[in-house]
Amino acid sequence: MIGTSTAEYVFIKACVITLHLIAPICVTYCILTACLPSTLHLSKCFEYWAFAETLFYFLIYLYQRYHLQRPALHPPPLSKEGRHKLFDLCQDTIQDHGRYISKWFLDVPPAAIKRENIKEWFRWAFLNTAMDDPTYDDEVEGYVKKLERRTGMYFEPGRANVKSLRLTLDKVDALHRSLIWYMCIFVVDIITHAIMFFHHFQFHRSSLVHCVSIFPPRPQTFIASRRSPAKDITYWYRPHTSRKESPILFLHGIGVGLYPYVRFLNELNQGRGDEDGEIGIIAVEILPVSSRITPAILGKERMCQRLRAILRHHRFEKFVLVSHSYGSVIAAYLLKTPGLASQIVSVVLVDPVSVLLHQPDVAYNFTFRRPKFANEWLIWYFGSKDIGVAYTLSRHFFWFESILWKEDLMERHTTVFLGGKDLIVNTPQVRTYLQGVREQQNSRNASRGEANRAEKIESPDQMDGRLNLVWCADLDHGEIFGSAVWRTRLKSEVLKQAARASNPLTRN
Repeated sequence: MIGTSTAEYVFIKACVITLHLIAPICVTYCILTACLPSTLHLSKCFEYWAFAETLFYFLIYLYQRYHLQRPALHPPPLSKEGRHKLFDLCQDTIQDHGRYISKWFLDVPPAAIKRENIKEWFRWAFLNTAMDDPTYDDEVEGYVKKLERRTGMYFEPGRANVKSLRLTLDKVDALHRSLIWYMCIFVVDIITHAIMFFHHFQFHRSSLVHCVSIFPPRPQTFIASRRSPAKDITYWYRPHTSRKESPILFLHGIGVGLYPYVRFLNELNQGRGDEDGEIGIIAVEILPVSSRITPAILGKERMCQRLRAILRHHRFEKFVLVSHSYGSVIAAYLLKTPGLASQIVSVVLVDPVSVLLHQPDVAYNFTFRRPKFANEWLIWYFGSKDIGVAYTLSRHFFWFESILWKEDLMERHTTVFLGGKDLIVNTPQVRTYLQGVREQQNSRNASRGEANRAEKIESPDQMDGRLNLVWCADLDHGEIFGSAVWRTRLKSEVLKQAARASNPLTRN
């Protein structure tokens, strides 16, 4: 991540403008040379490149943008009892209902929102539909009345000219990426592969059919000797030889794949003696959110099936689940799947987006907020407007499957790392939720200057310290992996959790 200085702002804006102008310049040049063949010519290399960029824009990007607008295939809604329980859980954890409603309605004041607007939003949130089905009229009206009783607000009958944020129903909003950008991703991918291979990780490729459906191409997948037991998931594996610790399953976030995490993954086994053995690591590549053009991301059921097959292949009977950012969505899938949840010894969540996911902050900050500062421009252009990321969040991201509640985390030893300057997650709100009444005391301590150091606070609701929080006061989203000091802190916590294994594991 980058900061918010003027120099960084100028740099990132220059990068965004330059990359975004490549396609218009190339298309314009090709049109002019076709219309005025004798008056406008540059070098042959530029002409070939401009022609390639133009073809890519019209044949790939425009087709993809049209194709991605197809409606989402929503999973079945929860049972009526489950929906009521979910609604009550959401309402019980809202600290400011006015802000909550306003943000979901894209900064519209609650007084300007009418009853039918609220009902329309509830139909998406709890029934997974935009249709006005009379079967559910009483239920939806009941939600509105509950909201009114809790807030003291009253929503007038009718419909106002306002719009709510409904990710899986809204238009997929993606921007063009040039061939030059994908060439950069290609180079980063090769570098990541070389570093991981050098540090004794073994690459497991997907099926050849899946490999050829990915752009930019990954030549290393065609020469890899090891094949993933999941035909549509690639991953890196470090064999597990330790008899005292559990292996690790690592799930990365939105960005450029595993490149930002390679130092952390390597450092987990640094400084260990031969007698200690190696801690096994499976680092899954989530390519649809890694700045590539790929098939759609797997849904909850298929993702869990594929990960179960990978874990079984390497005989990971018990493991530590470590995730960053979007990886916490897949972590939520695993923690809510009984067979897999029972295999998880402990959990480490870094910058999780799944905690309090019903709050508008993650969806609003990542998909709607107009960027002002350098770090916001970085997330907006290179993150949320990427075609794969936009499609994943708009058509394959169902909040009720992805949300994590405090009770989910307290079933096993869990540590959550939160950045005090996170520009995506409302970390003070998440901190308050996870810590409960202790937040007030810790806020007073922070005002005395203690917020600039690492803090580990045990949940007041668990006397055995099952749920712990590490507050990283000066860190933005993802910055923990770029800081040697904080990586060491994170490594220490992960190794402590890995040591909780009670039984030796059979190894592959």
